[in-house]
Parts: sequence; C-alpha cells; structure tokens
Amino acid sequence: MLSHLRVVEIGSSAATSYCARLFADFGADVQKVEPPVGDPLRRAAPLTTGGQSAWFAFLNYNKSSTVIDSAELDAITRLTEVIENCNILIDGRDVEPADCPAIDIAAIRERRPGLIYLEASWFGHEGPYAGFVATNSTVRALAGLVKLVGPVEGPPLLAPDFQTGVLAGLWGFIAAASSAFTRMQGGAGRSWSLSIFESSLALSEYQMFEAFERGGLMHRSGINRFWPNFPVGIYETKNGWLGVSTITPAQWRAFCHMLDLSKLGNDPALLLGVDRLRHIELIERQFVQRLKTQTAQEWFAEGLKRKIPIVPVPEISDLRQDAEKKERGAIVPVLLGEEEGLSVGSMQRLTLTPPRRGGRVPALGEQQPVVNIRRYVTGTASASSGRIDIGGLPLDGIRVIDFSMGWAGPLCTRTLADLGADVIKIEAIQYPDWWRGVDRRAAYVDGQMYEKTARFCMINRNKRGITLDLTRPQGLALAKRLLAGADIAVNNYSVDVLPKLGLGYDALKTLNPRLVVMSMSAFGTNSVYRNCRAYGSTLEQGSGLPTVIGNPGEPPVMSHIAFGDAVGGLNGCAAVLVALTHARITGQGQFIDLAQIECMMPFVAPWITVHSINDMPPRRYGNRHPQFVPHGCFRCAGEDNWIVIAATDVDMWQRLATLIGRPDWAADPSLKSAEGRRIIENVIERGIEAWTLTRDADQAMFELQDARVAAGVARLPIDLLEDRHLSSRGFLQAVERDFIGLHPQPSMPIREGKEPYAIRAAAPTLGDITQRSSPGFSGSLTTRLYNYKGKASSVQRCSRKTSSQEQGSCPQTDNALAR
Repeated sequence: MLSHLRVVEIGSSAATSYCARLFADFGADVQKVEPPVGDPLRRAAPLTTGGQSAWFAFLNYNKSSTVIDSAELDAITRLTEVIENCNILIDGRDVEPADCPAIDIAAIRERRPGLIYLEASWFGHEGPYAGFVATNSTVRALAGLVKLVGPVEGPPLLAPDFQTGVLAGLWGFIAAASSAFTRMQGGAGRSWSLSIFESSLALSEYQMFEAFERGGLMHRSGINRFWPNFPVGIYETKNGWLGVSTITPAQWRAFCHMLDLSKLGNDPALLLGVDRLRHIELIERQFVQRLKTQTAQEWFAEGLKRKIPIVPVPEISDLRQDAEKKERGAIVPVLLGEEEGLSVGSMQRLTLTPPRRGGRVPALGEQQPVVNIRRYVTGTASASSGRIDIGGLPLDGIRVIDFSMGWAGPLCTRTLADLGADVIKIEAIQYPDWWRGVDRRAAYVDGQMYEKTARFCMINRNKRGITLDLTRPQGLALAKRLLAGADIAVNNYSVDVLPKLGLGYDALKTLNPRLVVMSMSAFGTNSVYRNCRAYGSTLEQGSGLPTVIGNPGEPPVMSHIAFGDAVGGLNGCAAVLVALTHARITGQGQFIDLAQIECMMPFVAPWITVHSINDMPPRRYGNRHPQFVPHGCFRCAGEDNWIVIAATDVDMWQRLATLIGRPDWAADPSLKSAEGRRIIENVIERGIEAWTLTRDADQAMFELQDARVAAGVARLPIDLLEDRHLSSRGFLQAVERDFIGLHPQPSMPIREGKEPYAIRAAAPTLGDITQRSSPGFSGSLTTRLYNYKGKASSVQRCSRKTSSQEQGSCPQTDNALAR
C-alpha cells in the first residue's frame, strides 16, 4: 500500500528502526543508512547460532542498507542526495549517531519543503532530563513501569530491552503516516519530534489518573499482583501456567463457581477488585490449589463456556509452532544471511491491502528489490467526508465513528481525535463504556459517579458523544446515517456483536464503500479463540512475554496491569492510517482484522527467531542484562526507593566505578570486558548498592548522570503528575470538565514544535452531542440530561415511537448530526 513512498533512516535506535520497518511492511522503499561497521543494533542480543542479532532482524527485514563512511570526502554530499530523493526522513541520531555524517536538515527541508521529518530522542531537547544518558530500562523506570512489578520486599523487576523502542516506533509511524496522508492533499511536509520517554507514558497514563482520582494507593503487591484488580495474575495448573483476569463482578462470580467456590463468589464484601485486594492471601489460599487439579488448556475451555477472561500462558516454543498465528501472518519466515528462521510479522492486518509476510534481513550494504512501485500525483485523491485543511491538524476533515470501550479502542480513536479527526463516541445508556465504572449499585449510579472517573475522561478527550439504542430500529438507522458519512469506524467488541445488529462489514461497505472498518478483537475474527473474553492483562498473559521476564526457575512475570490495551490501541491507529491512505487514493474502504494479542508479539520477537533456528529456550536474566554489566535495580535511602543503573560500555563502566569510590575497578584490565565483569557481578552489585543506599534516589540519579552513567529513578505512576521534566515540557495540560472540574490530561509524545498539540475538549458526558447548542464544542461540558439508570435520552425516545413514526426524524438528533 505504501510503495509510493521512499523512506530514509539515519542514526541508530530501536524506535526509529521499528518506525521505518512499519513503512517497509506495506511496501515502502526503506533505505537504512549505516556506517562501514554497521548499525550498532546488529550486535544486540540475543544472537542466533550464526551470530546474527534477532532484534536487528525483527526491526529491519525488508529494508535496504546503504553504507556511507563519514570519513570520506563526499560523505555529506552522498547522504544529502539520498535524503533529497525521499519522502520521509526518520532520524535516530540523538539516541545513537552511528557515525552518521553531519548534515543540515533545515537547509534540506528548505529545498525540499514536501519532506516529512521525524526526529527521535530519549527525552526531547528541553527539560531536566534532556541531556540524560539512557537505556530501555532507565526510561521505563522513570516512566513508572518498573516500581510496581516484583516482590513486595523488592527489588522491582525489569523487563528485556526494546519495549520503549516498539512503543515509540508506533508513535513515530503515527506521526509520519498521518503527515503522508495530509501531504497527498498538497502543502508542505511536517516536522515532528518524538520523545521515547513520553511514548512510554501511554502505558502509565491509566495508573497516573487512577492515582489522581484516588490518591497514592498503589504499591508493589507482589509478583503478578496489581492494584486495583484481583485476581489478575498467572497461576500454576496441573500442566502449564494460566493467566487469570477477573474485572467485573459477574466474572468474579463465574470464576469462583467454576472452582466450586460459590460462597466466595457470592460474598458481597468481595464484589469489586479493590475489595478483594484487602484479602489477597485468604482468597488465594482457597483457589490456588484447585487450579492445580486441571491443565491450563482444560481451564481455558471451561473459561470459554463461562465467559471468563482466562488464557494459557504459552512458552516461546508454543508460539513458534502456533499454526493459527502463522496462517494469520503474525509469525512469518525471515532470512538472516544463510540462516532461515521465524520472526513476528505486521500487526496491521488490512484485508484488502495486506502487509508483506516476512522477508530478508539486509546484509551490510545490500539493496533489496522494490516491487509494485506506485506513484500518485498530488491532488488526485478521492473525496472524504469533510474538508481537508492543509494548514491545520493532520486529520482535519476526517470523521470517525467510535463504538469502542475501555482503553484499547478509545486510545486508538483518541489519537485520531488528537490529530484533528472528528470522533463521535457511541454509547448506550443500558451499556455505557465500562471505563465509566463496573459498579451498578444504587449509590454509584445515583451519585453519577460514572461521570467522575478520571480514566474515562483521560481516554475520551477531544471526542463528541451520543447515546443510541442499537437494538431498536430508529437507533440503528441513526447509527447508519452517521456511518454513511464517515471515513472510519472502530470497535473492540467481541467479533459477533456488530454483525448481529446489522452493522457487520458486508452491510457497511454497501452503505459506504469508502468506509474503513476496524475490529479490535482479542484473537481476530477468524480465530478458533474468537469468543475468548480478554483485557489488556489477558493479552500480555497470552503473548508469551511473561515467560522471558523474571528470574530463572520462578513463575512467569507480568509487567503491567493491562499491557495489551495501550499496545493494541497504538497498533490500531497505525493500521487505520494505512487503510485511510488507500481509501483516499482509490475511494475503496476495507476491513481491518486487528487481533490485539498479536500486537503484543513484537516484544517476544527475538526469542521466537532464536528458538526457530537453534531450538534453545530463552534465558531469563532477571534484572541483569545479556550485554550490559552491571545492570540492575538498586535500593536507595528511605523506604522503598530504587534506582535503575546500567553500564553500556567500558567507558561508562569506568566512570561508574570511579564515582562509587572504586578506582581500582576502573583501572583493572580484567574488568574492561562485560565478560570479565560478569565473573564478579555479585560483588559489583553489592558495591553499587552500598553507594546508592547513602543517597536519595533523585540525588543518586543526578550524580550518575553528571558522570554520564545511564540511570533512572523507579517512579510510581502518581509521581509523574509532578515530574519536573514533564512539567517543564507542558506534557500535562489542565482541562475543565463538569463533575470533576479542572484535571490534567496527558499530551501525545509527538509534537510539531516546542509545545504539544493543545487539548481542544474534555471528554463528553453521557450522550453529550445532542445537547450542543453550536457547531463547536468546548472544554467545559455543562449539560447532562442522560440518566445512567436507563432513563431514555431524546435519541432513545425517538426509537420508541410507533412504527409509522420510525420512518421520520428526531429533531434533536438531526440537529446534532448536522453539526
């Protein structure tokens, strides 16, 4: 689909490499510029038996490699020519220059005003962290993604590398792809900056705003335990591990009944997850042994019958042999030199213009053939639902109908809204978005607490909202009118919900041939597990990622309360932008079958590759690292204060040793190699912690950073609300909304200037669109006629008219739709 684009990638970072690979997946000609010794990521562990980096393979297959030696006299001229012949330049030099020749980007963009430019950095160019040395683990620590994971007594547990790179790569692709879409209408190319740190906050923001609403209740509860729900974790069975997520009262009762613990399930004092968290040990004692009476697969079958979100936790070997994932293109063949293996494919499963399935990892300097080249002339695109303002936000004039709930789907549509799309959120009074709360007790409803949940307000800003009863003819007709004039429709229901209502893709493409329709189900529309209920926690459990986290011999470890939600939402947004480009060019919409569990698989891609070549199970390092020694999470002064420290090369190691008062280590030639330091790693770690224990965590971090040593304090999500760096960059914006008043909203990690895009509107109240009095919508929402108990809205009253009136119109709704 993107074979009309040429993309150039300079510098070295996982974020920019993954961003560029997403373009290559859809046919773009991606030129990776490397020095004569190659991208440093070519040496990133884990390695295959042939010495090839499995991470590099995942990040770079289907690209071409262009070698430019910065020492040569014509290096700058050659690189400038390469860039001036591309559409998109992706720049990772701020993370790692990789000996890239110095070039004048501003001068190139002046000569080539249509060039789209994306620059990635760890923290941006302003703020207290701007000059920090960083690694994946230190950034995750600062982003609030480490401290809540692991045993109560500590240390918090780290995760393998490149998680930040995958997240930031998705954000970078969203910025560049939305710009490429706008560029088709004419006008100048856009210039973006991408903060890898802020990209990771897509995972933290839910807990940040739970903390904003409820205060500092979060603490580390133990391995595979996360506030505010329980049980959400991984448990041993008769054979294999089982991921369990019980969120709603109905799911908790069904889980208990499945285990013959009805008394426990019917206890009103244990109705909600926060109630059960107070009795973790008592509850676990009752069900843990019962889970060991059957296998993980047997419990999974029982869970499907009872609609409980439980799933077997696969080993890497299970993923490698998964026939369904191979058939769907989630696992694909790759060629690494002479080695043939498997890797993870594209998650953006467009059904009409699908991505490539696997490919070749380029050797240094290797040009790969570019096929099916298509060039499109600016200004020949088909019409959309609205006017495109070339000087405005990238998606001005695009309309999105949002049927999604919770986190994943709403994050996708919020991102589209942040980029300028007009997003109309559809709820029903009988079935509102469950992120308004799952409590149906009278006090919650009568107190309109469903309008006061910070998480709902956080994920649904910049949208309009309407309530429709889709089970009634008039409500269904109104939904179809909205869809007939829309560009995109998104849902994350179970796969059969909308088709049963008459809103399946076959019906919608007849209604609106250019409509892009995305289903964000857990396993995919054609999966044998299509009826499995799932949350973001289920997706992490079923991805295989927990089996590579933690210490050898210990249970698989989850690293987040709902990892899969944010990842699924960002992948969904990326997929929609590709399909939207196709629709703009051809007038053809299409169906996107996004399986959210597949969106988690990039995080285990290298271990699938290595296992497919040598059959060896992955090695678990705990808080250590396969290449960086030392690397870990160290206790600081005070209660439960921790800092993550890494020495990524010998120079950094020597600076670290000198700082902590061990100049003898710095001078010892036997410790110049990571292998040498590995021999006394325990001793080194004790020496580091003796130093950190005498210092406050922030003091230690700034001392280490002054010495150019990678370090990051392990923050709690609530700490991010007052983080000095985020504050200096204006990351949190204040928005006024009825019911909760002035509250913070996170910005996108991509920005076109020094300031982030402004938040244009607070989240809608239930059914808000029908109460608007003008075409615009403000941040202060004051009307609230819709009762959560089920009292009919004006839209739903229309759906209760007699059959002769059902063919007519509803004045309030017609006015809202016109606006």
